[in-house]
Amino acid sequence: MQSGTHKYKQWMLDFVRESTWSNPLMGWTSTRDPTTNLHLAFDTKEEAIAYAERNGLKYEVDPDVTDRPVPQKDYGKNFKFVPKENEEVF
Repeated sequence: MQSGTHKYKQWMLDFVRESTWSNPLMGWTSTRDPTTNLHLAFDTKEEAIAYAERNGLKYEVDPDVTDRPVPQKDYGKNFKFVPKENEEVF
């Protein structure tokens, strides 16, 4: 299988980005909020909700998240010979 499934079935807790500004010297985007790059992973939705409630965080569950199957890919199919239409195979 080519596509990885590690961390596929985890619930993520992402923090909302606070105000940002453009650094006048370098032009980079700056912020005072240290949680902008913080992403927490949980095994179940209930664990994520319990963490948010325990720490007094406002949260919302994304309703678009569904249990989608990971498409199976095979590296060998990249090299499989399939003749084109009207092509003679010797």
